Amino acid sequence: MTEYVVLLPGNESTWAAATEEQKAQMYAKHGEFARLLAERGHKVTGGNELTHSREAKVVRGDLDAVTVTDGPYAETVEQLTGFYVVDTDDLDDLLQVAGLLAGAGGAVEVRGTVDHSGNA
Repeated sequence: MTEYVVLLPGNESTWAAATEEQKAQMYAKHGEFARLLAERGHKVTGGNELTHSREAKVVRGDLDAVTVTDGPYAETVEQLTGFYVVDTDDLDDLLQVAGLLAGAGGAVEVRGTVDHSGNA
């Protein structure tokens, strides 16, 4: 199986302003996403919702000389809001199911991971 990361960008201010009902609908959509993946033979091995980017720490420098600043790495409207790690042999189907989370006008990024297990 190949490992992929499903990256979930989003507008954090929209999420912060969402009602509890709107949030519950989104969480239900994620539950449906997980159910469909399992039903179709994909295996979710990790993932989570991320805290707001204002809580991010950006580290620069080197081991003995780091500088840490508050806030996201990039100042943009959309930030990374969550991710899934999925093992699958069927990328095309994974992309199809990811459409559930992309929704109308939205986007989800799916990227393969680099397997370093064969490197010494």
